[in-house]
Amino acid sequence: MGGVARAGLYARISQDTDGTGLGVARQLEDCHRLADSLGWPVAGEYVDNDISAYSGKRRPEYQRMLSDIADGVIDAVIVYHLDRLTRRPLELEQFLAVLDQAGVRNVRFVSGPADLSTGDGLLVVRMLAAVAANESASKARRIMRKNDQSAAAGQPHRGSTRPFGYEADFVTINPTEAQIVREVAARYIAGESLRSVATDLNARGIPTVRGSEWRTSTLRNVLVNPRYAGQRVHRGQIVGPGIWEPILSMEDHRRILAVSAEKQRAGRRTPQRYLLSGLLRCSRCGKPMYSSARVNRRRYVCIAGPDHGGCGRMTISAEPVEEILAEAVLYRLDSPDLIAAMTGRDSTDAQTQAVTAEYDAAQARMEELATMYGAGEITKTEWLTAKRPLQQRLEHAALRLARLTKTSALTGLVGNGDQLRASWAELNLSRQHAIVKAVLDHAIIKPGSPRAMVVELDRIEPVWRL
Repeated sequence: MGGVARAGLYARISQDTDGTGLGVARQLEDCHRLADSLGWPVAGEYVDNDISAYSGKRRPEYQRMLSDIADGVIDAVIVYHLDRLTRRPLELEQFLAVLDQAGVRNVRFVSGPADLSTGDGLLVVRMLAAVAANESASKARRIMRKNDQSAAAGQPHRGSTRPFGYEADFVTINPTEAQIVREVAARYIAGESLRSVATDLNARGIPTVRGSEWRTSTLRNVLVNPRYAGQRVHRGQIVGPGIWEPILSMEDHRRILAVSAEKQRAGRRTPQRYLLSGLLRCSRCGKPMYSSARVNRRRYVCIAGPDHGGCGRMTISAEPVEEILAEAVLYRLDSPDLIAAMTGRDSTDAQTQAVTAEYDAAQARMEELATMYGAGEITKTEWLTAKRPLQQRLEHAALRLARLTKTSALTGLVGNGDQLRASWAELNLSRQHAIVKAVLDHAIIKPGSPRAMVVELDRIEPVWRL
């Protein structure tokens, strides 16, 4: 080719561990020095930082360089070493084909002699590429074997970013973040949507490990990850317990997976707009009633047809029935029957009875401590010291009872109906629905005046879960 060669400089490094890009910067300096010595003006730089040439992953700048060669933007290439250009013989042949089609013969390497203009030079380059590929394959096998051994020993997989809830060593629990993980898990198990939880965390100024806002996908990845239940995952499979302390119990992990699977089956994609979705039944045919808006009026209707199978003869205004049943739920939270159900006092299950006895014993000790402090028999410091472990026992027993009685959504709410009523309007709809659903199995809607905006109480027959 006549004229002065317009050179493209290519630099690449597989792993930029500190994120500074110094490795590729040094390569470019040497490439510029070689271009100056050859008298080739530099027409462009192409840099793929932190990308392997053996993995087969797409290298954007490498592809751009090939396009510029094909389009005649550059007619020479300078690379620090052949293994920076490629470590795959097939990819080398594709590179040579692009050069041949564009008529480019000017290719130089800073390190290692290579002349692509002769048959012997091409043979050397192909042999070097084969050697580089073999080295990469051997290294990959060694790394894979090391990873297998680490996984079998329960060692954590150390990525570039620590998992939320754990310190930089991937093992030590971060107490503040771990509490957030437990809170999110409890709310998700209770029925609250990930969208709702993410919105709340962002509003509270709680960032992810990278300092960004939470997304539903990020929260889901945390919740379904077995590592939070202390399990080591390798190649997509749980291979055994990890050496770190779990943040969540295996029981909660399984419940999270069950809730996630149920949500996927349900296929809900839009935010919930109706408090009683899935909780109303038509008294005429017994079929579920569905939310249905008309102009500026929200309604629940029994829908006829093959998809729904209802009679199509029942309608009720949404706002009144939601207000009535929400108030009934709040009232029921303070009822003796619900308190008995929550505490397991009416249960015949031996495990529930044992946890109930544990809860009652801790509660009795708390009351005894308070009496002793009030009588001046112990100091405030002694009272606080003795109170802390008892408080932990109470909270632990309450959580176990909630799981055994399947009332996790109501933890901390039973007996506090009046307080919850005062803050009810501040709760998001997903949380309100979870609370209602934990208490109410469904409500039967009876016939009434179709034009009446005021819903009579005798039209609603609640069927309580608890």
